[in-house]
Amino acid sequence: MSSQETVQIRILDKEYQVQCPPEEKTGLLESAQALDARMREIRKSGTVIGLERIAVMAALNLSYDLLRAESKAANSAVDKKDLLRLDLKLSNALKSLK
Repeated sequence: MSSQETVQIRILDKEYQVQCPPEEKTGLLESAQALDARMREIRKSGTVIGLERIAVMAALNLSYDLLRAESKAANSAVDKKDLLRLDLKLSNALKSLK
């Protein structure tokens, strides 16, 4: 089992201590910065009031972005398969012309 490291993160001017493996520290800090930025953006809009509601809206927005990215990646994988299949067909057709 990997050792854990305590990392200080700051989100909307509040400090949090989070445990994570040392090799994941950079990712955790980047995630905290992205969450902080998204929450500040929501708070600045003035349409959502209250820390909990801002956090939920940020989580929903980030989850939506993640699902869109995963869907796009899955579609890219399908496109790659199609391209490989087309490449094979073209290669076979060119071989038969020789």
